[in-house]
Amino acid sequence: MIPTASMADIAFLLIIFFMVTTQFHVDRTNVALPNSAYREEVPKGSAYVVIHEDPPNSRNWAYKFSNGDDMSQPVPDLSGMEIEVSNVAATDPTKPFVIKAEGITPYQLIDDVIDMLRRAGVEEIVLLTEQRTVQN
Repeated sequence: MIPTASMADIAFLLIIFFMVTTQFHVDRTNVALPNSAYREEVPKGSAYVVIHEDPPNSRNWAYKFSNGDDMSQPVPDLSGMEIEVSNVAATDPTKPFVIKAEGITPYQLIDDVIDMLRRAGVEEIVLLTEQRTVQN
């Protein structure tokens, strides 16, 4: 006979283990990131500004925002984004902001977002990229 008294304890320990080790992502927007030869890790708790095509392959650009604690939410335009960013930057001016944009995003849109972040008082801006593998 197999003793089953400790099976519940083992099950709860496994549940706790998976809850503790699971990583929470505040933005799951699927974008084709631009490539770069150098890449750093994004600081934990960073706020996200996302520029993506909506719908895909339409050349219609949409924005999403996450303060780093909550899931990203759609924002109607850049002025609405500036209000959200200003609220976060006012409470924590050292919070890093990550710009996550499609590789085909027009540079003017990215430049407008960087200007908006600077106006809102953001001190650290990170551009999210995909690391390119170097072949010899």
